[in-house]
Amino acid sequence: MPVGAPRYGISMRRRDMRPALVCALVSLVALAAGFLVFTSLVERRGPELPRVADGIVALTGGEARIEEAIRLLDHGLARRLFISGVHERTSKSALLRHSPEYQRLFNCCIDLGWEARDTVGNAAETSEWARQRGFKSIIIVTSSYHMPRSLIELRRAMPEVELIAYPVVSSGFRIERWWLHPPSARLLLSEYVKLLPAAARLVVSRLVGEQRSTGTALADPMRYPKL
Repeated sequence: MPVGAPRYGISMRRRDMRPALVCALVSLVALAAGFLVFTSLVERRGPELPRVADGIVALTGGEARIEEAIRLLDHGLARRLFISGVHERTSKSALLRHSPEYQRLFNCCIDLGWEARDTVGNAAETSEWARQRGFKSIIIVTSSYHMPRSLIELRRAMPEVELIAYPVVSSGFRIERWWLHPPSARLLLSEYVKLLPAAARLVVSRLVGEQRSTGTALADPMRYPKL
């Protein structure tokens, strides 16, 4: 190439890369903003006692979830408690040994679910339990950082059921100034990464549901009588 000749090839390549760089930058900003919104939704302190519902569901996997759920049941805030995601080798008698004062509740009003291995599984077996019992409102008990994703999966599995959040604040988890506490920061980031596909699945299921209902309405002439 002669000295002083314009480098058209390099210049063109740079211009071609600009839209991709802009898109990448916008995506990073959106993800960062979404993460900050997510952290703002995580409860800082334990909630007040919720109102009465048909049932209570405790999602296993975190500190004090089961104990708090049993306490709510003992307060008469629901008719039954479902503990979802129980280890396959854990029996009701094994759980009772940790809370012997609640033997009456274990004998009459507590059901266990052994099928779930993750939050999607929790939502599936909770939906089946609620359908069999005919429950239309449920108090959800899980860790505060886990609550947003849990509600998304549960709403996707049973959109007709009212969900009442009761987040449990774990003693070792710090939401205030989380950026100064690496374990809490890692936990929040991990939950946020898992929340994104869960939210996408919820949006898709809602859109598909709307399309199906619209298609049914158009195919049913009785829903649109002639004037």
